Amino acid sequence: MSRVLIVDDEASICWAFGEYLGDLGHEVAVASTAEEGLEAARQGPFDAVVLDVRLPGLDGLSAMSAFRDRLGAAPIVIITAFGSLDTAVRAMEAGAFDYLVKPFDLDQAGAVVQRALESGGAAIGGAKGGHVGPGPGLVGSSPPMQALFKQIALVAATDVPVLITGESGTGKELVARAIHQNSPRRSRTFLPVCLAALSPGLVEGELFGHMRGSFTGASQDRKGLLELAAGGTVLLDEIGDVPLGMQVKLLRAIEHREVAPVGDARPRPIDVRFLAATNRPLPRLMADGLFREDLFFRLSVFPIHIPPLRDRLGDVPELARFFLKQVDPHQDGAAALRDDTLAELVRRPWVGNVRELRNAIERAAIVARGGPILPEHLPAAIASPGPDGAGGDGLDASIARWTEAALDAAPDESDSLYDRFLAQVEPPMLRAVLRRESNNKALASQRIGIHRSTLRQKLRKYGLE
Repeated sequence: MSRVLIVDDEASICWAFGEYLGDLGHEVAVASTAEEGLEAARQGPFDAVVLDVRLPGLDGLSAMSAFRDRLGAAPIVIITAFGSLDTAVRAMEAGAFDYLVKPFDLDQAGAVVQRALESGGAAIGGAKGGHVGPGPGLVGSSPPMQALFKQIALVAATDVPVLITGESGTGKELVARAIHQNSPRRSRTFLPVCLAALSPGLVEGELFGHMRGSFTGASQDRKGLLELAAGGTVLLDEIGDVPLGMQVKLLRAIEHREVAPVGDARPRPIDVRFLAATNRPLPRLMADGLFREDLFFRLSVFPIHIPPLRDRLGDVPELARFFLKQVDPHQDGAAALRDDTLAELVRRPWVGNVRELRNAIERAAIVARGGPILPEHLPAAIASPGPDGAGGDGLDASIARWTEAALDAAPDESDSLYDRFLAQVEPPMLRAVLRRESNNKALASQRIGIHRSTLRQKLRKYGLE
């Protein structure tokens, strides 16, 4: 039996989580403030602490060092309902074992506490000191964004490659910059390289450099971009558009941290961290033989997927105020964006994601000429791609074909057709949502729009638990 201290001013969370951990055989103590928690820690040792960030009086992050003084290496699990990239980074830097965003799934949170207890006090840790914050541009407080902040905070202190995926306009370069700015390499160069924009005939020389006389016009030796970024971070943007021949050379550079300039067989060591970004479906490109599996797995040591704006519409008002403030620093974003304007913004599909929203706000600010932003000041919404025809490759066409085939195969079993259809579509959807929400069933049930108990029933039904 282990002793666990829960410090949270929300009595319901203390009760529910305490009961859950108690059922697992742990002895649980609760405190509603950091000061009460520190007093409890002074009176007796604890094997783990679950610590909320926002508390009356001393906040959780500020209290971490005091808990360390009293409890030594006991792991501390940070929980918060108001997570930001700055909070996540500070928690990891202070040595939090893990970082959970409310509302969390009790099973998932219990598993985190169990791992913390089994770790013997080992903390995740991170880059110590010199924290410079998240940088501009990553705005949002929705659960998907808080999960994104946690991923950035976890990986920033390391030196592993990161593959950043997401639709166009979601902010892949912003995520890359945030990783760099919170990494030990933050004082050195951050170099984004748009590989698709480089001339196919010059891309090798641009990346790896060349020797004098190696080709017509090479009048002198020249270092490549990967050498010039020494000590820093290189973002290989649009990695999905790189030709196969160049993928081999990039793999060698990432794998062995060395490059061979054009015209020189002798490799040179490089000291850079590699990040890569794409909006292309790399698994599909691999299946089509257009992307190397070895390069994919080397880059995706730590994959980060950025959610499209339509999956976090709750962030739209905050983003709109942020962009309006950028356009006119003297403008009061809260007053300038009326409720009907915000309602219109939240209603739209945002096919172009955050980039489209930013452009819409900039355009509306110009049309409004310093006054409140009205719905009619916004540009016309870009329609999302509609359903395809019956002969297309889209979802509706696939459903139509499956239905026709099912009817042909068993014409007398029409009463079970619906159940058979659900058995086809629900398992992959449930797996995808759970994977996106890091197996957090509370968040997954919210995303799907069903009650958590219904989700559990479906998982048991399909053998997914």
